[in-house]
Amino acid sequence: MFAHFLPSSVAEIQDTGAITLLQTIQRRIVEVPFQQGLTALSTAYVHFAPQSSSCFPDTPPILLLHGFDSSLLEFRRLLPLLAGSGDVWAIDLFGSGFTEHPTSISVNPGSIRQHLLSIVETWIGEPIILVGASLGGAVAIDFALHHPNWVRSLALIDSVGFSGSFPIGQFLPQGLIDLGADWLYFRKRAALAAASVLPMVNPMLIDALRCSFLHQEMPGWKEAIASFTRSGGYSDLSDRIAQVTHPTLILWGKADDVLGTADATRWQRAISGSQLIWIEAAGHVPHFDQPQVVANHLLSFMQHINR
Repeated sequence: MFAHFLPSSVAEIQDTGAITLLQTIQRRIVEVPFQQGLTALSTAYVHFAPQSSSCFPDTPPILLLHGFDSSLLEFRRLLPLLAGSGDVWAIDLFGSGFTEHPTSISVNPGSIRQHLLSIVETWIGEPIILVGASLGGAVAIDFALHHPNWVRSLALIDSVGFSGSFPIGQFLPQGLIDLGADWLYFRKRAALAAASVLPMVNPMLIDALRCSFLHQEMPGWKEAIASFTRSGGYSDLSDRIAQVTHPTLILWGKADDVLGTADATRWQRAISGSQLIWIEAAGHVPHFDQPQVVANHLLSFMQHINR
């Protein structure tokens, strides 16, 4: 029922949308020319091929990029709404999700970008619409700046870039970084333990927690988190955002309690010609809180790009 590489705790998930996506996830080898040499990396992805009845048959492929300490599973409510619109992909970034992570290779913006480039070049083979959520937005911007010819347009969802990175990580001792990774691991389990015994807790919340830490059971998860932290992440991105020239849609949850809302207008001012749309009744993950609204805006944006 589920792919062999998924953790055994996948059997505890009850949400039908999550189960459907988990049964769709595959892994495929992509050859990545890391600094250490060419590496065959087993990469997790879902792919919905274009249908003959697609509403946008000539639209460039769409590639969804998830946030920090997450996986493509965060798009479980959005992907089905995009599946019939064209060629739709979601991947687990290097060092994240259910993608293989050789601990000998550092997780940093450069290695993440190289892995993504290899996927776009060898799996997709044409310029794409990049949709990045939270940290995935920073990945998308960084990729577009380094490889502009492989990108047709950008859609940023509550994106990291002006804030949300962790530059001090490169100066922290390893012991403190390990403690931080342990905290990421245990805080969700503590929340699940509390939710499981409290009366009147919505079962959907319990399942959402299970989905949010499923990838943390993967081999090398802690090492990948620590490696990315040591890199300083995308702390230098804010000075380069204004260099973006691709058509850009900015979607922002009006109740974002992670990055706040001030960055949304900063993104709009920085990227010439970009469009900002606020998502009502949504927090930091509007693609989860309001998937139909986000899908409608993305589809409208795709139609506009395709004119």
